[in-house]
Amino acid sequence: MKFIISSSELLAYLQSLNKVVPSRSIVPLVENFLFDISHDGLKITATDLETTLIAKIELDNIEGEGKVAIEAKRLLDILKEFAQQPLTFEINPEKSEVLIRTESGKYSIPGNFLVEEFPEPAEINPELANSFAVMAEVLRKGISSTFFAISDDDLRPVMNGIFMEVKTDNLTFVASDSHKLVRYRRTDFQAEKESSFILAKKPADLLKNILTKIDEDVKVDFDNKNAVFQMPNYKVVCRLIEGNFPDYEAVMPKNNDKVVSIDKANFYNTIKRVSLFANEASKLVKFYFRNNEVDISAQDIDFSISAFEKINCLYDNDPIKIGFKSSFLIDILQNTDTDEISMSMSDPKRAALMYPTTKKDENIDVLMLVMPMMIDEEDTDENKEENV
Repeated sequence: MKFIISSSELLAYLQSLNKVVPSRSIVPLVENFLFDISHDGLKITATDLETTLIAKIELDNIEGEGKVAIEAKRLLDILKEFAQQPLTFEINPEKSEVLIRTESGKYSIPGNFLVEEFPEPAEINPELANSFAVMAEVLRKGISSTFFAISDDDLRPVMNGIFMEVKTDNLTFVASDSHKLVRYRRTDFQAEKESSFILAKKPADLLKNILTKIDEDVKVDFDNKNAVFQMPNYKVVCRLIEGNFPDYEAVMPKNNDKVVSIDKANFYNTIKRVSLFANEASKLVKFYFRNNEVDISAQDIDFSISAFEKINCLYDNDPIKIGFKSSFLIDILQNTDTDEISMSMSDPKRAALMYPTTKKDENIDVLMLVMPMMIDEEDTDENKEENV
């Protein structure tokens, strides 16, 4: 077996695939890339038993057909040292050898040809199958806009991923860690029937990066256990999180009448500065909205440090004092594509909603919920948080 490929092209594919390869596994074979050479091209597979990523590369110079597993770490380390150049792979099953030739040298590494035990990707049950097509950019933006809010709480596994809700006229992405919640909705989407699933964090991260390279539609097939994301050069097969995602609409407050609009960059930079003076455990930053301005303050009594800034905003309702964990607001503001952001509140103990003041795209509806932290009238720092 023999094929020729650009060193930089192969490295780019393998670096994407390597995000799936486990450093240690109960099945040592999955610490390898599986190369499948055929006259149709080169197919490379990586898996951690729950998530499988397959790359398909069209090549003109291929001789022979067959499969070989090559140690992922070793091959990546070698390719990183090559300058941009064509590489010739000569694969010899009799010697269990993979020979890599360049214009000036040759390099020999072992190959594993006992690949029958390499795990096959999961298949979708046709009786329970659902499918839809979505623009790559819509899928990428939905995942990247909600990814930061995924929970790491092992006691609530249904929160450890992104809930994707398919409607006939919209596609909604939701993630929450109980203290903040993000809902990203696209109305430039259509499906034949309603369905939903929870995409786990690891495949979501894979897709978030791969989709930056894709311009075409992505075909999504799924059942109650697995999902397949089919793209021109990539295929992601992953196990879904089983269970029922909480009713996110039920926790959205309906009577937040205290609305403030503020320049996002100024708000974000001020919070970052002031948060440096917050208590390390609570990260509490306090806000006092009144008369078209907001006081932003923090303190750490243990180290005798404090900070205070006043910035302008649009707010003409009754004054309100409210506290938030600064890292939650920073995460939200970092992941909001807007110049001006609005926040609606009702009282210091109830959830606040944040959203772009004006939409850049009428097809996008973004809404973020953040729970406040308890503050008292004497401005003492209590490390207490409300939960969604």
